[in-house]
Amino acid sequence: MRVAPVGGTAVQDHVALAEIELCGELIIAASAAAERLSLESIDEVLRVAEERRSGTGR
Repeated sequence: MRVAPVGGTAVQDHVALAEIELCGELIIAASAAAERLSLESIDEVLRVAEERRSGTGR
């Protein structure tokens, strides 16, 4: 079994970090909501409209 060396060798996956941040924002919004989040509310939390306007969406 190989173990990753200790030190400054951490690899950062910026896409994964962004997805984790968005999931966290969804969890916060869902826990603060009195009811289930609507699709529109989810899109707002994930800033879907902003992505579409800027042309960086998938």
